[in-house]
Amino acid sequence: MSWIIYILECSDGSLYTGITNNLTKRLTAHSNGHGAKYTKGRGPLKHLYSEAAVDRGEAQKRESSIKKLSRAEKLRLIATSPVLSQT
Repeated sequence: MSWIIYILECSDGSLYTGITNNLTKRLTAHSNGHGAKYTKGRGPLKHLYSEAAVDRGEAQKRESSIKKLSRAEKLRLIATSPVLSQT
């Protein structure tokens, strides 16, 4: 099972980083206010970035490293990488 690290932009302009093994289901949950406490009430959300990881452990490590980046560094990462398919 592959895992995905993703970044969402909230309606207030903030960026949220998370992981999932089912991106479509997770994005739907976020949109419906059930994805994460942070994103609840911050919609609409825009999916800006995603990358694949081979397992949950790798995904968690990458998520942690992305969360430590500054906003400017996250925006550079987003600008240089395509969004993965949501299927």
